Amino acid sequence: MYKVNLVEDEKNLNDILVLYLKNEGYDVQSFLTGAEVEPCLEDDVHLWILDIMLPDTDGYALIKRIKEHNENMPVIFISARDTDLDVITGLQMGSDDYISKPFLPMELIIRARKLLKRVYKSSETHHQLIHNKYHIDFDKRMLFEGDRHIELTSKEFDFLCTIIRNKNNAMSREFLLNGIWGEDYYGSDRVVDDLVRRVRKKLPELRIETIYGYGYRWCEE
Repeated sequence: MYKVNLVEDEKNLNDILVLYLKNEGYDVQSFLTGAEVEPCLEDDVHLWILDIMLPDTDGYALIKRIKEHNENMPVIFISARDTDLDVITGLQMGSDDYISKPFLPMELIIRARKLLKRVYKSSETHHQLIHNKYHIDFDKRMLFEGDRHIELTSKEFDFLCTIIRNKNNAMSREFLLNGIWGEDYYGSDRVVDDLVRRVRKKLPELRIETIYGYGYRWCEE
């Protein structure tokens, strides 16, 4: 599940965009002002969506801080202004796309979807070695330890992909539940604990930390 941070000071538009982004399956955190977003500018998310014109700062100041932390972080600018200078300035500061108000929410979703696919699919290898022990074939959805094939259920493989995508990040049970079972699942979140237990048993070298009362974190040394 991709994590998206949205900064938009128009409350109604903010709420609508959050709804559309969540319907797309993204984990969304939204902000209305620069002051609100200040503590989160170094979040390890997959995408920032920034309004250029904010009541207490502007998107240019925010993208500068974000890029100082991670120069490769994807950013989409949104703005009520539509001038060549704004577009050029945004691109020069590292934005990947620019959308002018008014726009249909689905247009932003399509742009975000394409950007995320381009950035992360192109950077992901189809094979990955973790802990110098487990070899993952993402295309075939198979896991090996040396020449030994480790049998995983579909949910167990989805969990493995999720923790790899969110390496070193704390993941709540709700986040894992929504990402693996879907937001329409209405059972107990304890199925997450059972899933983690099974994966730990099959992959004893996989370091999955329990965050008591919250969820889990995977750290690769």
